Amino acid sequence: MSISPNVPSPQESYHYESAGTPRWIAVLFGLLFAAVAVVGYIGHQGQAKLEGDVSKQEDDNKVLRAQLEQANSRLADLKGHLDVTEQKIGMTRAELAQASSRAETIRRDQISNDKKLTEQLGAVQKESEEKISAVATDVSGAKKDIDATKTDLEATKSKLDRATGDMGVMSGLIARNHDDLEDLKRRGDRNYYEFTLHKAKAPQRVGPIQANVSKTDPKKSKYTLIVFADDKQIEKKDKTAGEPIQFYVGGTRSTVPYEIVVFSVGKDQLTGYLSTPKDGGSAAPAATPAKQ
Repeated sequence: MSISPNVPSPQESYHYESAGTPRWIAVLFGLLFAAVAVVGYIGHQGQAKLEGDVSKQEDDNKVLRAQLEQANSRLADLKGHLDVTEQKIGMTRAELAQASSRAETIRRDQISNDKKLTEQLGAVQKESEEKISAVATDVSGAKKDIDATKTDLEATKSKLDRATGDMGVMSGLIARNHDDLEDLKRRGDRNYYEFTLHKAKAPQRVGPIQANVSKTDPKKSKYTLIVFADDKQIEKKDKTAGEPIQFYVGGTRSTVPYEIVVFSVGKDQLTGYLSTPKDGGSAAPAATPAKQ
């Protein structure tokens, strides 16, 4: 086998390598360059990340500053509200104290008024009891008076007479004098007009009628009387004292007659009374009853 003259032999090659730079130094430098490149790359990546983190941190800080400013603003507003609230609370406490004072004053006034009212009610009740007692006494007295009057009327009734009038009609109770007439008035069964008539030319008014004395006879207690009623003249001739003389008045609705009773017959004078029914005592123009 032939050997090319341009290819060194192993021995030559070994000799060459041994004579130049050691191979491990070249490898070492290669590794060193690689390490430097890796460290540079890592450093570059770390710096880039650090710069990104710093930028992000600055952004976060801006956000935090904005939030802090907003929080500070809110705190300022809250502090203002708290100040206003404290002022209002202070005013409310003062108003509550004033209201409490007013309530206490009103309570004291109410107690005083209640006391006065109780005293007044006690006085009124006492006065009412006294008045009721007085009224009861008056009622008792009035009852006694009524009972006495009733007794008197019953006694009067027993002594008053009934008689038949000159027209044949039974009259009511007849009064014989002024006192008896007062008893009849208290009974109130009829209208009564007491009179004293004198002998005269002109008739005289007696209640709702007119009458004229024509003749008197005191010794016999006789008299003659002319009655004027309904534009008519009615002569009652030779009548006796105590005798009811009767006549009807056409303008009345009653079937009960009018009556005249003479107490006494004097010289040219008659004393007695006229009685008329309750439902028809004003056929002629009304006249004022004789004064008692």
